[in-house]
Amino acid sequence: MAGSAQTMKAPEAGQIDAALALFRKAGHTLADPPILQPADLFLDLTGEDIRRRLYLTSGANGVDLCLRPDFTIPVCRAHLDAFGASKPAAYCYHGPVFRQRAEGLGEIPQIGAESFGDPHINAADAAMLALSVKAIHGFNIAEPQIRIGDEGLFVAVLSALGLPNVWQRRLRDLFGEGAKLDAALDRMAGTAGDQMDADNRSGLLAALHGSDPDAAQTIVEDLLSIAGISTVSGRSASEIAQRFLEQAALTSGTADLASAARILKDYLALQAPCDRAGDLLTAFANSHGMDLSAAIDTFEARVAAFAGKSLEPSDMTFHAGFGRRLDYYTGFIFEIYGPAGNQGGPLVGGGRYDRLLNLLGAGEDIPAIGFSIWLDRVAAAQEMCA
Repeated sequence: MAGSAQTMKAPEAGQIDAALALFRKAGHTLADPPILQPADLFLDLTGEDIRRRLYLTSGANGVDLCLRPDFTIPVCRAHLDAFGASKPAAYCYHGPVFRQRAEGLGEIPQIGAESFGDPHINAADAAMLALSVKAIHGFNIAEPQIRIGDEGLFVAVLSALGLPNVWQRRLRDLFGEGAKLDAALDRMAGTAGDQMDADNRSGLLAALHGSDPDAAQTIVEDLLSIAGISTVSGRSASEIAQRFLEQAALTSGTADLASAARILKDYLALQAPCDRAGDLLTAFANSHGMDLSAAIDTFEARVAAFAGKSLEPSDMTFHAGFGRRLDYYTGFIFEIYGPAGNQGGPLVGGGRYDRLLNLLGAGEDIPAIGFSIWLDRVAAAQEMCA
């Protein structure tokens, strides 16, 4: 263990203790969730892409386990086990997370904070961002750079465009995955390189598109039954049939979809300092005849809450295309970088995840926001600032 501690980059222990004291002063109780976690939770909630980065093992009962790849899900589980969904609470933590990396150690030191059940959304967003900025200042990081994103705005744009539900779900699921989202928009616009192949194999899909959904699903289920297929990769015949119908909708390119894809690419390219982002978003909406007023009002109210926490909106940058690949994030997200910008990755990553506690068994959506600080990256940034 001593050798591991010497090779794992981290700031001085006194600085970490000071950050944890800052969190506790803000009302966050120290949590220490188990290192071993059920692997299926992370696969279900963060996607199959994380499988190659997990450290997997099996329990005596054959259940797949993993070394925790983050703190958020384990802290949520511990909270629900102890108090259920009804009690508002705030936690902080310090310890290693484990993710396979191409280079360097897979044991990564983190600290962070989570807040559950605070109904004052804008105030909670601003408070958590301010807390993370204070922590970074405590590590003597000069002039941290803050990037802001908002999934709620992206969802509002999808809705205002009147896209088919299947496209709205697909694009929302891909928000934050730049290359995959671009590919989906190219496909939507009919410019994807594999469009001809898709056209050649879409006879059944074309026949299904526009059909009565219940009748079309029955046809697919009957075809699977005739072929003797009941399940594929754990999916039932009904689920496979639904997937066919989704593919039928996705392959039905139209001029309206092509136009919507171009508008979405324009939206994703928007960026501005947060104090000017509202005007930029309003101009974008007006130029395309879209009503985004409710989403923009929510964004501007949050920016006003930042200013109320002594955060300067002009020092933060809004990126319309900035999202998280994790399915459970909802709305506001942020990252904080050191003086070298995005070189080496963010020092802090955080955001709102109101769906997560429900997905873990709370039975309802619970307001929740948190952030994690990557202490190895902080240590590297400190060396650059020295």
